[in-house]
Amino acid sequence: MEKSESTKIDVVETNKERKGKAPLLGTAAPVVAAAATAEHAKGGAKRGIAIFDLILRIAAFASALGAAVAMGTTEETLPFFTQFFQFEASYDDLPTFTFFVVAMAIVVAYLVLSVPFSIVCIVRPYAVVIIALATGAAGSAAAIVYLAHNGNQDANWLAICQQFGDFCQRASGAVVAAFITVVILIFMVVLSASALRRH
Repeated sequence: MEKSESTKIDVVETNKERKGKAPLLGTAAPVVAAAATAEHAKGGAKRGIAIFDLILRIAAFASALGAAVAMGTTEETLPFFTQFFQFEASYDDLPTFTFFVVAMAIVVAYLVLSVPFSIVCIVRPYAVVIIALATGAAGSAAAIVYLAHNGNQDANWLAICQQFGDFCQRASGAVVAAFITVVILIFMVVLSASALRRH
């Protein structure tokens, strides 16, 4: 060839190359594919955690609602001699049980209102406050249920569960459901913390 002769090579530019999205080297394509696969796996893990969080939230809702309803409907009447003179035991006779019903209703409301946020993101700032509220309600009600079952010899408090058996059974069941709610809420906070750690 002579020096004045030149060779012309036509290179077709693709749409990706014009936008700057094409790989520069031939070996970069597998690296990009591996990164895309890792991102897809990470997104699948986030979705799995979100679904598990939703299931835990529904379980906590069910147990908290059951505890509130069981305690709120706890009452028993014992006739004594005549129908005009009766002994009655109701949850609202004890301020601790009233606090229990109100606190568990607040927990139920929190769980219902936080479901949309659970779908969008896993972080909930007030979960620890709700755990403290539920634990306080369950613990205080457990102390009263213990006194109802066993009494206190030093204070001359008699056990009332021998006379009011149904009342004590329902109250005990409500306390157990509240502690189940607390355990589920704690597990949800641990799940949220592990999800934050992965970021």
